[in-house]
Amino acid sequence: MGRGRGGGAGAKKSEGGAHIPTSISSPQGGGGLSLSQRNDLVLVGEFGRAHGLKGEVRLKSHTGDPQAIAGYKPLIASNGKTYSLKNVRPAPGAAPDLLVAIVDGVTTREASEALNRVQLYVERDKLPPPGEEDEFLLADLIGLAVSNEAGEIIGTVIDVPNYGGGDLLEIAPAQKGPTALLPFTKAFVPTIDLTGKRIVANPPDDLFEPAKSAPESEDEA
Repeated sequence: MGRGRGGGAGAKKSEGGAHIPTSISSPQGGGGLSLSQRNDLVLVGEFGRAHGLKGEVRLKSHTGDPQAIAGYKPLIASNGKTYSLKNVRPAPGAAPDLLVAIVDGVTTREASEALNRVQLYVERDKLPPPGEEDEFLLADLIGLAVSNEAGEIIGTVIDVPNYGGGDLLEIAPAQKGPTALLPFTKAFVPTIDLTGKRIVANPPDDLFEPAKSAPESEDEA
């Protein structure tokens, strides 16, 4: 479930960015453990809204092959429970990492609605290691500081989406403002220092500038 940096689709692994829970229960039921204590957990997905009336739920997967998330059992959830996915399929008309899931024991719309925004984790040692030197786990990229080549901090990675044209880093600026997307390629992201918890990027000068609206034509003026 690595994330490639070659510029194409590469090995896929997406999503994160949303709220990171401050605590999570151990699968053995030993009470709440903070994420800092459970540093063996890797975020692999997040439930979305209910789908239909029979308990199906939308799911955003962060695994390299989105549907591979169903193979990890149990999934440790941010609400303190564990879940197993009986079946997943691509959500219609959506990005490849958006799925519709059947969750073991969830059979009503009310039960699936209660899963909305619940994040799903797997113990790190149950995941295959990244297949190549230039692949990374999503959980290792989210939260890294991003600096330019002059050493100035420009923001923080909050997500690694892929909308079909290649992996992107979604960066929240160091100064308040809207996030920006940077292609996750060696040209734009030459250095990833996991030990130092930082990324060195080569962003365009207008990375955080709002998109300009198209000029009006004479007929519209």
